[in-house]
Amino acid sequence: MYAIIKTGGKQVKVEAGQEIYVEKLNADVDSTVEFGEVLILGGDDVKVGAPLVEGAKVVATVIKHARAKKITVFKMKAKKNYRRKQGHRQPYTKVRIEKIEA
Repeated sequence: MYAIIKTGGKQVKVEAGQEIYVEKLNADVDSTVEFGEVLILGGDDVKVGAPLVEGAKVVATVIKHARAKKITVFKMKAKKNYRRKQGHRQPYTKVRIEKIEA
């Protein structure tokens, strides 16, 4: 059984036992989080929400909080001697999907 959930402005396809990276959540490590915005439940019979599937939720456990690899943001205007270099590391949360409840 799989589900498509909405978290952090993105849609993610998940299955039980899977470990995924999502945008940073305000939850402690080893705590349980619930994703209530389930768009599709799949398996033998597919349930498509309009826009959400009623009564469905996905339960997950927080494994760790971390920051992604650094990216470089560089702005430049030609012939004007304008240059700005900046780095950014996006925070994320790694979660393990425990169960999908219909």
